[in-house]
Amino acid sequence: MSVATAPNYDLTQRDGLDTSLLEVSMGPHHPSTHGVFRMDVKLDGETVVDLKPVFGYLHRNHEKLAEDMSYLANMPFTDRLDYLNSMTNNWAYALAAEQLVEIEVPERAEYLRVVMSELTRLVNHTCLVGFFINDLGALGTPLLYGFREREKILDLFEEASGARMMCNYFRFGGLRKDVPDGWLDRARKVVDDFPSFLDEYGKLLCENEIILSRTQGIGVLPRDLAVNAGITGPMLRASGVNYDLRKVDAYGIYDRFNFRVPYGEVGDSYDRFMVRMLEMRESLEILKQALEDIPEGPVMGSAPRVFKPKPQEVYGRIEGPKGELGFYLIADGTPKPYRYRVRPPSFINLTVLRDMCLGQKVADAVVILGSIDIVLGEVDR
Repeated sequence: MSVATAPNYDLTQRDGLDTSLLEVSMGPHHPSTHGVFRMDVKLDGETVVDLKPVFGYLHRNHEKLAEDMSYLANMPFTDRLDYLNSMTNNWAYALAAEQLVEIEVPERAEYLRVVMSELTRLVNHTCLVGFFINDLGALGTPLLYGFREREKILDLFEEASGARMMCNYFRFGGLRKDVPDGWLDRARKVVDDFPSFLDEYGKLLCENEIILSRTQGIGVLPRDLAVNAGITGPMLRASGVNYDLRKVDAYGIYDRFNFRVPYGEVGDSYDRFMVRMLEMRESLEILKQALEDIPEGPVMGSAPRVFKPKPQEVYGRIEGPKGELGFYLIADGTPKPYRYRVRPPSFINLTVLRDMCLGQKVADAVVILGSIDIVLGEVDR
């Protein structure tokens, strides 16, 4: 018997014994699947010879619901896509909608948008690293270290928006309201204290010999495959592609800030882990500059009270913590979008899971999945 999905495997005879593949279903409820997600894995012993990702368990008809609601009424639903990153979800949708009509975003709002988005990137990467190390078997401690710092940022979100996770803070033309008195000082304190946490995290994790042995050379994503599959974000940069929409598009006011774009060389699970660790330091650099330069003034532009854009189509995208998050809108002159489509980075990045897992051990499949960084609310929509 030969297996087409794994070219170098000959399962006809092993030491004079007939062999067959073992099919294992990991999920949909499994501690390491990061949501309601299933992997159908075919194994030769402990080696993965085929893998099929199965999702859709969390489908909520997000896109079709949006076509039956007003443009602004859809904003809270974007929070529920990647529920770790509601601020960046809001911004991507706002950028798309703002192209439909001429709205000038005030300077203070532009700075606060950057601040909220980079704080969100810290929240995402801190959680990702904690959960990733948890998948490797270091149960609890690194994750709780990350959650300790995450709570400080969620407190800031709650002060500004009234919610810790589903913030619904952005509006077409600006923000729902200004931050309260003293908020910027508290944000500066969080930003100033964060490097000591990263130093502690780095000493604990980055040169840990168990982490090195479990991640280096595991789940390699070649550069060409990453580009051809439409992979974006830290996964793409870990494969050696220097591509970041904050530099490429310079949306908002990102062209005013000095920061570097970390990228890897090998494209393995360790590179994906390290790119996120380094990205957190660059987010801190952006935050320091934004919090120092933020001006006084209004946070809401002159958006029309009745949002009825002329017939046209637009696409707005940002560099979300997981990759390119985009919204494609078709307007038909009514208060509702004729077509509403999301480009979710988690979904697209997940499409190469099989390629990265073939030939690896089944225990490493969990590590590879964890290194992708998915949230099923965004995958299934």
